[in-house]
Amino acid sequence: MAKSAYERYCEIRDKFELKDSDVAKGAGITKSTFSDWKAGRYTPKQDKMQKISDYLGVSVEYLMTGEEKEGGEKYYLNDETAQVAQEIFENKELRALFDVQKDMDPEDLRALHNMALALKRKERGDIDDTGC
Repeated sequence: MAKSAYERYCEIRDKFELKDSDVAKGAGITKSTFSDWKAGRYTPKQDKMQKISDYLGVSVEYLMTGEEKEGGEKYYLNDETAQVAQEIFENKELRALFDVQKDMDPEDLRALHNMALALKRKERGDIDDTGC
C-alpha cells in the first residue's frame, strides 16, 4: 500500500528528530494544521504544503507522491551549497539560525556555518571573547 503524504511527512520529520511544533514554527504555520492532517480532517493547501516542504528541504512533489520529477526543482541551485545547508539543518543547535538564499555561494554559506558554530562555542564557554 502506498504511503500517504502525511506518512512521508512523518518519516522526514522523524529523520531530523523534529516535532510537529518545530515544523509549524519553522514553516510559519499553525500546529493545528498537523493534528487535523493526521486525523484526516484536512489536507494542507498548496501554500502550506510548500512551506512544509521548504522547511524540510524536499519538494512538494516528493512530499505528496514520494517521487521527484526528472530534473525536479531543487531548493539550492548549487549542490555544494545544498550539502552545507543540510549539515547546518541536521545540527539541532544551528537549524533555526539561518535563512539563506537559493543562490548563495557555498563559501558564504560555509562562513555563516562557521560563524554560527563559533557563537555556539562562545555561548557554552568553549572560547573567550577575543577568539583565542
